[in-house]
Amino acid sequence: MIGAGTRIDNLVQIGHNVRLGRCCVIVAQVGISGSTVLEDFVQVGGQAAMAGHLRIGCGAQIGAQAGVISDVPAAAVLLGSPAQSRYEFFRQVAALKRMVHRPK
Repeated sequence: MIGAGTRIDNLVQIGHNVRLGRCCVIVAQVGISGSTVLEDFVQVGGQAAMAGHLRIGCGAQIGAQAGVISDVPAAAVLLGSPAQSRYEFFRQVAALKRMVHRPK
């Protein structure tokens, strides 16, 4: 089922029994595995992927190339693979940069 006002870009793969809520935006090359539910107003960036049998909460934002492997609460913002909160993602990126750019 695809909710009213939902927009689906090109090359999106939607598995069996997937339900998309109202006014969702699914950008290019996204893969949504079977029996996953996207509630209303979910935004999914390009090349993101979702495992099956998940629930993505209302208003969640999933960044490009994210790999979602568990349920997502409403209004969450996830990045990375595996997908995690944007705060945790950027903390990890900052830690890696500190490790690489240590003064000699």
